[in-house]
Amino acid sequence: MKKPLLFAKELVKEVLSPGGIAVDATCGNGYDTLFLAELVGAQGTVFAFDIQPEAISATQKKLEAAHLSERVKLLQTSHAHESFWPPAPVQAVMFNLGYLPGGNHEVITKPESTVAALQIATTRLQPGGIITLVVYTGHAGGQEEYEAVRNFCSKLPQKEYAVLEYKFINQINHPPLLIAVKRLKNSLALQES
Repeated sequence: MKKPLLFAKELVKEVLSPGGIAVDATCGNGYDTLFLAELVGAQGTVFAFDIQPEAISATQKKLEAAHLSERVKLLQTSHAHESFWPPAPVQAVMFNLGYLPGGNHEVITKPESTVAALQIATTRLQPGGIITLVVYTGHAGGQEEYEAVRNFCSKLPQKEYAVLEYKFINQINHPPLLIAVKRLKNSLALQES
């Protein structure tokens, strides 16, 4: 069995192709941004959000070391700001919620902005595209964010989206879990909007 983040990456690999558009809604230390930049190839683009300057800096350094900076638009702003999102269609969106590892644990993702970003992501996602959310419940505010995300995702129309929750139920210390949202290929909502 795979850890939630590894499973999230497998799901993204299935749908994100060279030339595609992806979003890292929480770039953090840059690992997911780098992963997405490798997948989109030279013709693709990754939009990477984070509110913390140290996260943007860490991500920039990783991208420069891998010679992939030109594939990524780093955005030091909230993922809830719709005007910074790419226009549809987006093939993949990754969220890694909680706090910046090695950073200030008081600065965390919030239910309100995460759900707002999810609302944007679901409308920009192309049919066949995927949203992955790795959720952590062990820190202050984590359980509330999980409940808000789960509530939002559970109400998505089943004719347009398939939603998966993947978690280990016998592990101690609040292990991370994955919520994945796939837009069904026969969904017409994107074409109608």
